Amino acid sequence: MNYSSAWRGTAPRLTTALAMLTLSTLSNVALAAPINKSDIKFIGPLGADMQLKPYQTEHQDAIINSLLPSIQQPTTSITVFGEKLKWQNLDKVNALTLGGLQALKFSTHAERFSQGTLTLKGIEEAQLFINGEKQTAKKQSYELALPQGDHQIVIIAEQVANWHDVEVDFSPNTDIDTLTFSTTEQHGLSAKQLFDATTVSALSISPDGKHYLVAKRHYQDSTGNQANVITELKNDDQQTIYRFESGQPSNIIWSPDNNYLVYLLDGKLTQLNRKTLNLKVIANNLEGASSFAYYDNNSLIFSWSKSPTADSSLTKHYRGLQDRWSYARTTSQAYLLDINTGLSKPLSQGPLSHSIEDFNNKRGTVLLSRGTEAMQAATHPTTELIELNIANANRNSTVLGQFATFNQAKYSGDDIYVTAGPDFKEGLGRNLPENMLANNYDGQLYLLTDNGKNAAPLSREFDPAIGQLEVLPNGDAIVKVTEQDTIALYLYDKSKQHFSKLNTGFDVVEQFSYSTTRSPAILVSGSNASSPQQLKQLTISKNKATTLWDSQPQEYANTNIASLEEFNFTNTAGTEIKGRVYFPSNLDKNKQYPALVYYYGGTSPVTRGFTGRYPFNLWAEHGYVVYVVQPTGATGFGQQFSAKHVNAWGQYTADDIMQGTQALLKQYPFIDKQRLGNLGASYGGFMTMLLTTKTDMFSASIAHAGISNITSYWGQGWWGYLYSGEASKNSYPWNNSKLYSQHSPVFHADKVTTPLLLLHGDADTNVPVGESHNMYTALKLLGKDVELIEYKGADHQIFARDQRFNWWDTMLAYFDKHLKEQPQWWQYLYPEK
Repeated sequence: MNYSSAWRGTAPRLTTALAMLTLSTLSNVALAAPINKSDIKFIGPLGADMQLKPYQTEHQDAIINSLLPSIQQPTTSITVFGEKLKWQNLDKVNALTLGGLQALKFSTHAERFSQGTLTLKGIEEAQLFINGEKQTAKKQSYELALPQGDHQIVIIAEQVANWHDVEVDFSPNTDIDTLTFSTTEQHGLSAKQLFDATTVSALSISPDGKHYLVAKRHYQDSTGNQANVITELKNDDQQTIYRFESGQPSNIIWSPDNNYLVYLLDGKLTQLNRKTLNLKVIANNLEGASSFAYYDNNSLIFSWSKSPTADSSLTKHYRGLQDRWSYARTTSQAYLLDINTGLSKPLSQGPLSHSIEDFNNKRGTVLLSRGTEAMQAATHPTTELIELNIANANRNSTVLGQFATFNQAKYSGDDIYVTAGPDFKEGLGRNLPENMLANNYDGQLYLLTDNGKNAAPLSREFDPAIGQLEVLPNGDAIVKVTEQDTIALYLYDKSKQHFSKLNTGFDVVEQFSYSTTRSPAILVSGSNASSPQQLKQLTISKNKATTLWDSQPQEYANTNIASLEEFNFTNTAGTEIKGRVYFPSNLDKNKQYPALVYYYGGTSPVTRGFTGRYPFNLWAEHGYVVYVVQPTGATGFGQQFSAKHVNAWGQYTADDIMQGTQALLKQYPFIDKQRLGNLGASYGGFMTMLLTTKTDMFSASIAHAGISNITSYWGQGWWGYLYSGEASKNSYPWNNSKLYSQHSPVFHADKVTTPLLLLHGDADTNVPVGESHNMYTALKLLGKDVELIEYKGADHQIFARDQRFNWWDTMLAYFDKHLKEQPQWWQYLYPEK
């Protein structure tokens, strides 16, 4: 089996004689030796008067699995049926026999991937768990395959004739498969912690700020890929007053008068009375409905989508470029729903989809956006912003403008905020020299006045890139921004025309919700580079956050987390390039360490979130120095920095990565320059492939879902031509063939000398799997060292829990093989047949 968890401790260890089993005469010979009983914790009897043991019932697994979490916890005692029992070392146990159940627990540390056999002696009936996963035995022997790190082993014993005869033996497969055993509860960060830990998945605060709704999600072995979600309604004293456990609500909204909470659940739109907790079903049969909001106390405004009936014909005639999207022929319209009767009436119609941007019930108007054509051929389709007067029986609408770049619109009194790229309204937001093309992924804030006749740029001198926009009752705005490698919240004071940062205490703000009181409160979740997720509440007037929930003590107790340093350098163009470095636990600067260099290189930076698809803290725990570099072209550093992404396709990015790596080696002499690995995904996967054609400074490279041929990605990726509208602005294969060919890694495959691992989901619609196939085919024909691993059914990202663990293991095993000269893990995962 493959164990993704790692339990690595820092306390001194009691090492068994087995751990010293490295004699050259024992090479490739497996010798069993007992683990010292002082290295094993014991507790029992659990349920001493138990008449039948679990294995004598039909519910053995259920009984043991329910007990297991209590055994795994780092406690000194357990109370069972009112009796308090203390953990002790196994060598202190004098009893011959005991009733009920007994539990053994110990930690094992592997300096490298290790295999062997663990055998229980003197225990007739038992279940054994490693990192919470039940193991299968053959005559009380268990085959182990443990990656580098720490692992918790738990044994639930049901039948023992004589405890004096109990032993736990370990037989290594070879002399390099050495493990140390101890009773320490301190351990290193594990993959399971990072993926399974409880996180906030949704939150919403009431208009009066006195209640909030929070959904928390976690994973566990017993439910596999299925997330466990619990949504709770809490008051301002943090008391839970309502809980959803099985079915989970969605589209949650609060009534303006603070009396009701409305949500979708099991296909029903339901209203919860906040005072009485009584429920009322407002409407049924709302398939395709979303984005509900209270228009007033009596009605809801929402978006209702309709997909065409399944097409059973033999062919598909494409109507336009967007027809490659599975949802292209789905149309959405705005509707108003009466709460009292459940009656819905349409507000918009036609072949074009309409999106609700905002509404103003005092004026009786709704802001809608729509494409000007159903299937537009432009790289960036034009968006039309209209204002619909629903108070008028004739439903008059006013076109406020047509924009080639547009993200979001919100009312601010009689004015309208708009977020869009720098080229909005003929370049109104540009802060660039005339010879530079803007990167419209660098979001800006604008204000439309006089029914859209006039527009003013609000963020032209503001370097962070504007993302999510929310408007307070006084007309000020809260904006979620990308600021260098952080995600932050800012308040825009409309009267002072000034941005001020809100002190959330997070490197990365994930979600936020705000109240509409005179002194608004903001509910916000997020994390820092070296500390996991928290939930906080911030009052804007005081600009001070209070922690409501912290995952650290619950999910990361006794866990070693990598230390972190900022590392910036100035490139040859004179631009400072930001970065950060994660270090292994117990770093010894007198030793030499392998290092991994990670980057994205696309239009956004690699942010400082604690968890994510690429677990920097976990890589450091596996003995790698990890350098995350933010090369030229990303948003959040100002318009000139992001504009260099346009028509570059790695031109500046590759230089920054190579120069940054050289600067890293000078700064940290304990990094072994002969053991450098690099990796990236999507555009970062493109950069990995490109770097293999430009340098031999890396000893192993990994590209996930990378682009090998810019032309095929442009023409075949679902959004390839849209993204290329910025990355290759005004450039096409017929007018700039040099960009499309000479910047494509596959056209330089003969220059590759670095071993390369290509990873890809075989159902990737963003960057089709053919992009990895291009490079794999070329390198195989050239006789290069290349591997290709596809994840079945996976799209652009690896989400499923089992695939995520395998994916993380695959990357580490590949680097262990090439950077540590330890191929055993890779060979275990992908044996030669």
